[in-house]
Amino acid sequence: MSASTARNASGASGASKAPADARRWSALALIALAQFMVIMDTSIIGVALPKMQSDLGFSQENLSWVFNAYVVAFGGLLLLGGRLSDLLGARRLFSAGWVVLAAGSLAAGLAGEVWVELTGRALQGVGAALIAPSALTLLMTLFGSRPKELGKAFALYGAAAPAGGTAGVFLGGVITQYLSWPWVFYINIPVALIVLIATPAVMPAGAGRRGSIDLAGAVTVTAGLAAAVYAIVRAPETGWGSGETWLVLLAGVVLIAAFVVIQSKRREPLMRPGIWRAPNLAGANIAQLLMAAAWIPMWFFLNLYLQQVLGLGAFASGAALLPMTVAIMIMMIVLAPRLISRFGPKPLIVLGLLALGAGMFWLSLARPDGSFLVDVLPASLLSAVGMSLAFIPSLGTALSSARPEEGGLASGIVNTSYQVGSALGLAAMTAIAAANGSRELGDPVALTDGFSAAFVGAAVLAVAGGLAALLTLRTAPSPASASASSDKAAA
Repeated sequence: MSASTARNASGASGASKAPADARRWSALALIALAQFMVIMDTSIIGVALPKMQSDLGFSQENLSWVFNAYVVAFGGLLLLGGRLSDLLGARRLFSAGWVVLAAGSLAAGLAGEVWVELTGRALQGVGAALIAPSALTLLMTLFGSRPKELGKAFALYGAAAPAGGTAGVFLGGVITQYLSWPWVFYINIPVALIVLIATPAVMPAGAGRRGSIDLAGAVTVTAGLAAAVYAIVRAPETGWGSGETWLVLLAGVVLIAAFVVIQSKRREPLMRPGIWRAPNLAGANIAQLLMAAAWIPMWFFLNLYLQQVLGLGAFASGAALLPMTVAIMIMMIVLAPRLISRFGPKPLIVLGLLALGAGMFWLSLARPDGSFLVDVLPASLLSAVGMSLAFIPSLGTALSSARPEEGGLASGIVNTSYQVGSALGLAAMTAIAAANGSRELGDPVALTDGFSAAFVGAAVLAVAGGLAALLTLRTAPSPASASASSDKAAA
């Protein structure tokens, strides 16, 4: 990983020198904050969902669209965000993304109807799609030529994502309990203002380059993803055998196929098809996709189990998941970098996904009259450890597999994999849960049966990800030899 990432950084930073040490680490703090916030926005609404459901009139099945409206826009536009980062300059796009995110947060917080809420959430996703790939490009610009610091930077950046997801649950509980649910969106606005003020002082300017923007590709991939998610979410209500379900699903497949055709025909595509020939790129992205497809449904249904079955309030439900946050931070920052240096990325990705699957299966055994200490805590900690082991090595492998000049594209692809996995995984598990009883509000037994079925489905996805990583990822050179090669290249 070190050699490739060093080359990425040297290409990205050609137009500007890296800032002094203090500014570089301050910039990393902003980059980690960005990753924390865009992932937190996928989870902070979890605890607030029951309140939003009663205030705005969501059905139990359509409630997942508060999440999906964000991640469909986020995942569908990430490739465009990566391309714009390469063309317009990462710092400029990073700032623009925060402006859009703040505007979407304001709209979502002020919403009084379902369609306004979903529009605000989609606008938040657009902002996140601009922030995430430009943040990764800035990280590579700042640290890619410093192999000894790059591992630490990746650890902090990597920890920010799952920590943001889990911490969002706790913050959502605090805000919903003591303020009101609109404040889970308003919290983004002061953070955006702070970032916009600090960015010019600490981030490298970077120069854009000339090129075209593939709007047709961006529209087809986003619309195709949205159609696929919509068909899966609506299937329990319309029926899996209905014409509506299959027509919408077919439309999604056709749009995604059109995206692939467009990419093969354009001189400057949104995603160069040949990039997938890079060793380990496909395997690492499959791992990210299936990891997200298991992880996101886990916290979504775990929140509903804590509140709708165990009867915990919003604050107590958020606090119940704090141990996961602590475990993730310890694993990501302290242990994962050492384990990667010792064993390399592939064993950790495989073991982590299998552990995540084991944690999901353990959660599926939760009882209608269960307790947090017995039915939730140990299984959620095992899931957090598994996710922590797999996340950083799969992310680093995906980023280091691309050509130096395609750093923005590589970051867009890996973020897309994670968000597409999130959207499709949650849609599929929502359908499974609804078919097994999760519609029966007020019936703890039926709700638990539905949530347990979703946990089993998530476990299958995680195990499939571990097996796919085992079969598709090549064993990387030893970290010591890779570091020596990087040092030679730098010299």
